[in-house]
Amino acid sequence: MAIKAFAPAKINLTLHVTGQRDDGYHLLDSLVMLTDVGDQVTVEKAAQTRLTVVGPMAAGVPSDRSNLVVRAAELLGVTAKITLEKSLPAMAGIGGGSSDGAATIRALCALYDLSIPCAEALAALGADVPVCMEPELVRMRGIGDEIDHLNTTPDWPMILVNPRVSVSTPEVFSAMSVRGNPLMTEPFPDWSDFDSTIFWLSEQRNDMQGAAIELQPVIGQVLAELSQTEGCALARMSGSGATCFAIYKTASERDAALEGLRHRNPDWWCVATQRVGARFA
Repeated sequence: MAIKAFAPAKINLTLHVTGQRDDGYHLLDSLVMLTDVGDQVTVEKAAQTRLTVVGPMAAGVPSDRSNLVVRAAELLGVTAKITLEKSLPAMAGIGGGSSDGAATIRALCALYDLSIPCAEALAALGADVPVCMEPELVRMRGIGDEIDHLNTTPDWPMILVNPRVSVSTPEVFSAMSVRGNPLMTEPFPDWSDFDSTIFWLSEQRNDMQGAAIELQPVIGQVLAELSQTEGCALARMSGSGATCFAIYKTASERDAALEGLRHRNPDWWCVATQRVGARFA
């Protein structure tokens, strides 16, 4: 029997870096949503764990235990034949590796009739793994192990763009001059009101964006191009980069912007997306 699980791209709508612990881990305050583009994990019972990576983004993705997919099986204490179909770029700020690990946890727990581990155990696997288990809009705090459910997920038309450059998260943190920034502003907006939500989001930040642009200036170009597209309500970098997102009010505005971006930048990874919805099930 084979079990499949979808590994959605994660978007940090906001990413406030609020401090650093003595052990070096950074403290975050982030608004996170999962989208309907992502990777696919398939698991089958086997005497030994073997990972095969396929798909358009498979090049360079490790198949040993440096991959969270393999360590996810180790965390659960099971073995399996695992196939990872990579459609998301690696080291891209959209949680590809963490989402793959989370999807593997979900698939293996279904395969072996196990309970999902607690958030603390998942965070030990990877800081973004707990949030990649949450199909709704959530607030992520601490080192990624504190999840607050907001019981909503706005269904905005969105674009994801990666200029096909990798950004090292440790290098971005090292390049940041300030790590003790304010939390997100409260109260949160009425998520069903597009205009007030966009205004609130525009007042928040990604504290890693400036340092990432210093390391990879093309990120600034991506943000500029997204911001100039017709109907773009908000453009921001996700995670530590280099993937950026843009939010639109209508799908027609989004689709027209996407066509123009692909025409002007044929080498960039540009995809239309929205909330993960039923694909997560």
